[in-house]
Amino acid sequence: MASESTSIGRGRTERLAWPVRTVKVIKNFVVRKPLGAAGGGIILTMICLGLAASVIARDPVQWFFMDRLQGPSLTYWLGTDDLGRDMWARIVHGARISLYVGILAVAFGSGTGGVLGLMSAYYGGKVDIAMQRVFDAMMSIPTLIMALTIMAALGTGLNNVVLAIGIVQIPRANRIVRSQALAVKETEYVMAARAIGATNVRIMAQHIMPQCIAPWLIIASAALGTAIISEASLSFLGMGVPPPTPTWGGMLAGRGREYWQVAPWMAIWPGVAISLAVYGFNLFGDALRDILDPRLRGS
Repeated sequence: MASESTSIGRGRTERLAWPVRTVKVIKNFVVRKPLGAAGGGIILTMICLGLAASVIARDPVQWFFMDRLQGPSLTYWLGTDDLGRDMWARIVHGARISLYVGILAVAFGSGTGGVLGLMSAYYGGKVDIAMQRVFDAMMSIPTLIMALTIMAALGTGLNNVVLAIGIVQIPRANRIVRSQALAVKETEYVMAARAIGATNVRIMAQHIMPQCIAPWLIIASAALGTAIISEASLSFLGMGVPPPTPTWGGMLAGRGREYWQVAPWMAIWPGVAISLAVYGFNLFGDALRDILDPRLRGS
């Protein structure tokens, strides 16, 4: 009975320790990296606005034609566009699209690139040469041109945008993870695991991959800002998410430029939203790099 009560008490203590530990980690991060914390705050605000868009804003495609081209006011916080649609509603609903595209594209691209980089480094030889030559060819093409080519082949659509941007992200993640895996696979504990007969999959999953997580997280966090810019660029060029779905890049294109002198807020607010989102991800990514990279922990 005493041992059972001791184990129960220990379990409760451990459950209570997790929130305290999490708070301490966040507090230390804010103190050590205030700019990174500011970037995290921007990201968190963007996520909250996107999730609560249906509650805090009107329908982004609803027309109020009698109120077209109105400036910011108490009724329309960020003004209206040429069709009378609420710019605040379109901005916060556009955050959903940017988050959806950014997170899924980076998860697909960085995840696929990381796995291929791990396999390329571990097996080496002809496998490594073949993979790296393919990724060299991909990296020789400007990212936006490659994304436009993929979109031209697949057609416009939200999931096609995710796929196109994700494919563009693969080579960079591959290079980062491959370089780390090449160093790790020559360590003594990896050689010992190979000597006792561990399978290749087990060695890669249990001994090499955990050492590649930190650089992978760094490249993934930095890629989120790039993915948002790529989505906005594709929408701006008419190759992204088709109307009437609100996207920040789509708002900048066409009517945003056409009505620049009459209603400058139609282009200003989407541009501010894109800039803040990318700025937040870059600040957070830089802070994450400084913390996770052993060479920069003292900075």
